[in-house]
Amino acid sequence: MDALFVLLANAVGASVDQIKLISCLLVAYPLGSVFIRIPSSRPNLKHLFNICITLFYFFPVLNLYWGFAQLLGSVLGTYIIAASVRGPRMPWLVFAFVMGHLTINHIIRAIYNFSYETVEITGPQMVLTMKLTTFAWNVWDGRRKAEDLDKWQLEKRVVRYPTLLEFLGYAFYFPGILVGPYLDYASYISLIDETLFTSAESSRVGVITQKRAVPNGRKRVAYRKMVTGLAFLGLFVVFGPSFNYSVAITPWFVTKGIFYRIAYFQLCGLVERSKYYAVWTLTEGASILTGLGFTGYSRTGESLWEGAANVNIPLIELAPNFKVLLDSWNMKTNVWLRECIYKRVTPKGKKPGFRSSMLTFATSAFWHGIASGYYLTFIFGGFITTAGRLCRANFRPLVLPPAGSPTTTIKRIYDILGTVASIMVLNYVAAPFMLLTFRDSMEAWRQLGWYGFWMVGLTLVFFYSGGSKICKNMQKVEGKNAGNGKNSRPQTPGPYVVPPMDSAVAEVEKRLN
Repeated sequence: MDALFVLLANAVGASVDQIKLISCLLVAYPLGSVFIRIPSSRPNLKHLFNICITLFYFFPVLNLYWGFAQLLGSVLGTYIIAASVRGPRMPWLVFAFVMGHLTINHIIRAIYNFSYETVEITGPQMVLTMKLTTFAWNVWDGRRKAEDLDKWQLEKRVVRYPTLLEFLGYAFYFPGILVGPYLDYASYISLIDETLFTSAESSRVGVITQKRAVPNGRKRVAYRKMVTGLAFLGLFVVFGPSFNYSVAITPWFVTKGIFYRIAYFQLCGLVERSKYYAVWTLTEGASILTGLGFTGYSRTGESLWEGAANVNIPLIELAPNFKVLLDSWNMKTNVWLRECIYKRVTPKGKKPGFRSSMLTFATSAFWHGIASGYYLTFIFGGFITTAGRLCRANFRPLVLPPAGSPTTTIKRIYDILGTVASIMVLNYVAAPFMLLTFRDSMEAWRQLGWYGFWMVGLTLVFFYSGGSKICKNMQKVEGKNAGNGKNSRPQTPGPYVVPPMDSAVAEVEKRLN
């Protein structure tokens, strides 16, 4: 089959591996329509369908025979450990097993210096790592008392241990095997038996009239996702050679003025992100065609398919602050880190703190790989989220319009500045993630005048040198004016709930104060 892919690669100017990956994602669309037509009364046939399509991807298309054998080893090892180890250490044994295996392959990838354009086993293995560790925790939650579980744990727990065929079907769910979306076992089973479509909400709405439970509107949403993904793919193919983070370390780039370099780099960031938008949106559409992602109905009775999304593009490109931006990027991984790491390393009866945040950070870093660029991105990301939290807690209450009044000009300016600052900082902090090496990352930041450090550093210096106190005093004055009838601004919002990455710094601040 390689001859066909070589012709396509030469025609569009892309690598053969890229063409293979996109071809698999596109083939998943008609296959998804076949999958959903298998009746729920034949669950084993659905499991076998997933396994067979995955084998087709890895063997004749991607030629990853040994890679698939490694994935199968992780799957079988997890299945045996989760079944045989009954105590609370079981999920951690699974975590050590699959994460250790992934880390070894990350090291091999680094030794052979594979570029991100090369399709090899670490990409699918990263998705599988999330699925297998989540399964282990779901099994453990199924062995615990219901009153000890939170809402997510109660909904996702596994009470009946799956057969090997069921587990293989889950592990090798074909639309998400290469780049995601990652899903938990309970969601997979609800897709297989179609209880996903007969939820209490859908029954209450009463709009399901066809013989089968599958809601209408699935194809409309799925193929809209496909068109969106192909549009971003075209954007990357056309502009990627000229607009990418690597230009920052070329001799041409340094000949330009600093403002030109910064502006040009913002366009590079959009183009670099477009390839992620493309693959994540394409695989989301294919998943929707199998039925995954159904989240109920709108007030008008239109079916909603938001559960398979891994990215919210408008909330990234037009995010009012950095927290909203992060929450909209790689959303399934954020769920995994929160539910399987951040909460799990927190002792019972205590709130997550510094230790929980640092262990979550370490997990995220090792999950991505061993390149120094990843760690530069994550470490600086912690400072960025801290700066954003301080701005939100101190500046934002001062620009909120009076209660019941329309948005003021100063609030619009605040939102615009927040959007511009968020996207500029994102492009700055993401550069090492793509350039990978410490040397190239430092050179890129130097050519950009270290503008991200200036933006974040000056913000932190301002707040820690008395700016927070000044803003709080101004908020108190606003509150008194509101009490005297001179102003009707809403009260300062409640405590800002920091994400895992930010809570570590918040804990340090608490101790220092």
